[in-house]
Amino acid sequence: MNKSEMAKVERYLRQTFANHAIRVVGRPKKDDSAEVYIGEEFIGVLFLDDEDGDRSFNFQMAILDTDLED
Repeated sequence: MNKSEMAKVERYLRQTFANHAIRVVGRPKKDDSAEVYIGEEFIGVLFLDDEDGDRSFNFQMAILDTDLED
């Protein structure tokens, strides 16, 4: 995943969720994924799927039970 693709996905996520604090950041030593943050808080991983010449991006976010506590 190159910087141009990360920037495009970042713009898409910001528009979709109406949140300009979303950031997509490359991962060290990985070129098939990036980290997604809201501000300084890590929220998930963005994976590149490049099978059969069709590129797509999959966002994976874990929600822990402790995150749901009031």
